[in-house]
Amino acid sequence: MAASRVDVRKTYKLYIGGAFPRSESGRSFVVNDAKGKFLANASLASRKDARDAVVAARKAVPGWAGRTPYNRGQILYRIAEVLDSRGDQFVAELVRTEGVTAAKARTYVEAAVDRLVWYAGWADKIGQVVGNANPVSGPFFNLSSPEPTGVVAVVAPRGPLLGLVSVLAPVIVTGNTAVVLASEAHPLTAITLAEVLDASDVPGGVVNILTGTVSEVAPWLASHMDVNAIDLTGVTDPELATDLERAAADNLKRVRRAPATEPDWLATPGIDRLTDFLEIKTVWHPIGV
Repeated sequence: MAASRVDVRKTYKLYIGGAFPRSESGRSFVVNDAKGKFLANASLASRKDARDAVVAARKAVPGWAGRTPYNRGQILYRIAEVLDSRGDQFVAELVRTEGVTAAKARTYVEAAVDRLVWYAGWADKIGQVVGNANPVSGPFFNLSSPEPTGVVAVVAPRGPLLGLVSVLAPVIVTGNTAVVLASEAHPLTAITLAEVLDASDVPGGVVNILTGTVSEVAPWLASHMDVNAIDLTGVTDPELATDLERAAADNLKRVRRAPATEPDWLATPGIDRLTDFLEIKTVWHPIGV
């Protein structure tokens, strides 16, 4: 009779600057499965980890924003390819963490792949949709074109894969870099997604993923003077959401406010998440010069 094996219990790390460090504080927290049984340990991000993630994101801005929209679309498509190839792993994780059926988990995984492809297709089109040649009275060309905002902090929603992909993809496909605070309830899938990003062509620092508590980490991201925008989709406490909006006002961050109810992530998205974190630059140029 074969001896029973000892479980190899994993400690999930953070994802900062293209690497997988432990929290600088050395802290971790227990993550249970849908039945309340131990599943794994996850790193408990600190204020210092949040600062390190912002530094990595800021360093990655020039290179990522400087790529052609077409190339960013190619990279998002590559993420979709790798995610699709690891679909069975994500299905198993969603079954364990959320307690959903395998069929429903498969629906979420396939929708996440499709969502990445959908946003990849917008990469080189959004500029034509929201940009414009403006009619002016005078001998001038007046052209408006979108540019990325910069570093965007994202408080991810509870939906651990489809929700995360739905808020992250539009941020990075438009040329921004991201610091993501994973779902507090379901953090592990976010780090597994980080492994997908790492295996794709995403440059280090473009996406940085922290696991921990919203109440501890989000206020530092909201008040950080080198964060240009923040998405509060995953903030479920109205009082905390208001406090984070106030903190974000210190350096006039763009803020996507927390929704009153959980969005239907299976619904086809609009382009609002693409335009939320774009700046419109208008250039005047004399005709005939």
